[in-house]
Amino acid sequence: MKPLAGEHRPRLDHQRRLVGPVQEVRPQLVSEQPASLHVRRVPTQYLLSNATTVSSTAPSLAMMIGLAVGIDYSVFILSRYRSELAVGRPPEAAAGIAAGTAGSAVVFAGVTVLIALAGLSLVKIPFLTVMGLGAAATVAIAVLAALTLLPAILGLLGHRLVPKPGSRAARREQAQAVTVLGERWASFVTQRPLRTLVITLLALLVLAIPALSLKLALADNSSAATGSSPRVAYDVVSAEFGPGFNGPLTLLVETDAATAPTAAASEIADRVKSLPDVAAVSAPQPGTDGRSAVLSVIPKSGPHDPATTNLVRTIRAQAPAIAQSTSAQVSVTGPTAVAIDVSDRLSSSLLPFAALVVGLSLILLLMVFRSIIVPLKAALGFLLSIGATLGAVVAVFQWGWFADLIGVSSTGPVISFLPIILVAVLFGLAMDYEVFLVSRIREAFVHGAEPTAAIIKGGRNATRVVTAAALIMLSVFAGFVGTPDATLKTIAFGLGIGVFIDAFVVRMTLVPAVLALVGRAAWSLPSWLDRNIPDLDIEGAQLTDSALSATDLQRTPEQTIRQG
Repeated sequence: MKPLAGEHRPRLDHQRRLVGPVQEVRPQLVSEQPASLHVRRVPTQYLLSNATTVSSTAPSLAMMIGLAVGIDYSVFILSRYRSELAVGRPPEAAAGIAAGTAGSAVVFAGVTVLIALAGLSLVKIPFLTVMGLGAAATVAIAVLAALTLLPAILGLLGHRLVPKPGSRAARREQAQAVTVLGERWASFVTQRPLRTLVITLLALLVLAIPALSLKLALADNSSAATGSSPRVAYDVVSAEFGPGFNGPLTLLVETDAATAPTAAASEIADRVKSLPDVAAVSAPQPGTDGRSAVLSVIPKSGPHDPATTNLVRTIRAQAPAIAQSTSAQVSVTGPTAVAIDVSDRLSSSLLPFAALVVGLSLILLLMVFRSIIVPLKAALGFLLSIGATLGAVVAVFQWGWFADLIGVSSTGPVISFLPIILVAVLFGLAMDYEVFLVSRIREAFVHGAEPTAAIIKGGRNATRVVTAAALIMLSVFAGFVGTPDATLKTIAFGLGIGVFIDAFVVRMTLVPAVLALVGRAAWSLPSWLDRNIPDLDIEGAQLTDSALSATDLQRTPEQTIRQG
């Protein structure tokens, strides 16, 4: 290995243990046990474990996402199928319309999730790539199951899913049916859309204020459950020896054939001892190649302390001067330095990653809804959701507000890869809700409803589906909040809060208010653009009644049941 002076390019998939005066504890990036022991719950992880190391968090994340979206997509298609049965269509026709409308929406919702999750590979951090691709694989399987397995099951059930006469499901589809909650909420929002918009924006911005104090770091044993062996050992070492003994730095000294590595390392050790925040420096340990040696540097501050980060950067900044005076190249490594490098890369990658994912999804939504305002509104709403979510995470896990309620054993910096995970997962889920809701609104509009009436009708038909989907997600994520794993707890909490904010505040409140304000302009495109993009028709505007027999269309639910 011949790194440039002052530069260290860590291999995240493998860490070399160094034998020295301090027993090092590796950060919990990669499980200490073989990957195959951790993948039994998610079959798609088996494929990844044959090719690369799978982090212990990846199967749980894939299971959370796959379980949640799989149920959501099935509920969306099943709800549309039963709605068609309720208006008198036979099962075969109802299945075709459900597949052509809700099924198409599921495809495009799934594609947005896939884009977001697969985009994690752009960060070029192996464990994050595995997490993203593993979760993306489960989403792809969920979409395929919703489009193939679910219709097969519906075919087996036949007429047994037809809503009973007089039932709530049957009455909801009748022209003179009683007003349902989703319709009443959409009517309330559209009555005073500007006031609703202002109040919602202010609430989301206030929730996002704590995010301005966000601090990032990788998880280590300081975040382990109170009373656990790793946490007890961490606390004892910190109290008896000093916080820096839990995060020593390793200096690799490399020389040419004419320079003795031990002598050069001793000179470098004397120089490093004089730096601020250095508690101790070990004696040089020569390598077997005769051209290298290592030093262990013990900081005075802990692994997550900004002073330790400054020390790493100071040593790297002085590496060129050290190389000039000692003819030796110095690289800083070790778990603490690697954690700092990973956090820096994640921070620098967040904006480009978000821009690419959001940009590709905006193009997709532009084609789906044939609108400029709808995709822009969807993206801006997501930014508000992610800001409020990060604010809630900082308040609980960094500031300690209500931490006892969910069993947070210690507060401190937020896991460094959480923001990029939230951006990937929540953007995909946000677009799910956007497609579920707005596709029903646009469907009503393209079939002749006025803009405000279309919003109310879409709310009547889609609000219950979005509510059910969000509650399912919340239930899944809440089940993981109680885990003792600090990393998984933080991810589950962030995803749960994000789903709640995005589904109920942004999609079901902010979106109808914006659509009511802009009116018909929400569904317009410049003529040149309208001619040059494909018409995907996920609302089923081209599924005309002529495709079905007149007899089928005239049959009532009661007649369908009797024939079945």
